[in-house]
Amino acid sequence: MIQNQTHFEKLYHEYEALVYNVALHYLQNVEDAEEVTQDVFVKVYHSLDNFNQKSSYKTWIYRITINQCLDYIKQKNSKKRFFIFGKKSQDEKEYLNTSTFEHPGILMENKEDAAVLFEVINTLTDNQKTAFLLSKLDGLSNPEIAEIMQLSISSVESLVFRAKGTLQERLAEKFKEYRKKKK
Repeated sequence: MIQNQTHFEKLYHEYEALVYNVALHYLQNVEDAEEVTQDVFVKVYHSLDNFNQKSSYKTWIYRITINQCLDYIKQKNSKKRFFIFGKKSQDEKEYLNTSTFEHPGILMENKEDAAVLFEVINTLTDNQKTAFLLSKLDGLSNPEIAEIMQLSISSVESLVFRAKGTLQERLAEKFKEYRKKKK
């Protein structure tokens, strides 16, 4: 058990920043990213004995992080829907402020542009969003993304290509709306 604890601590120190950054890219909120980071490492700790060595620790932890982020988003969205149709929560501001954009890596003057970009990224399908974020924000190669997502390299290429096309269309629409408002 002590050996497992030492191994876990080593993994934690090696991958904490990676997990946090992936979560931050997905969730665009510091507190949410911190919560998901904790959840990921709880899962890693409890699953360490079952790790089958078919992939690297990095790939395995990426996969857990992405799944945890997607689950977190689904959970948050279902709470939002419940709030709209059901009774009010004790923490009402959590639901009223879900669209805030908070990413410490973005300079203050670029925050509004980044918020629009991430708003559009968040409209992509889960697979397109995952492939795009891993490719463009994390800088991973298509073979690395394919291993993490358990897809073929050509599927990853297609997902990234479609994501870029969709983003271009939706950002162009946003830009038209913005220009109309300025007139």
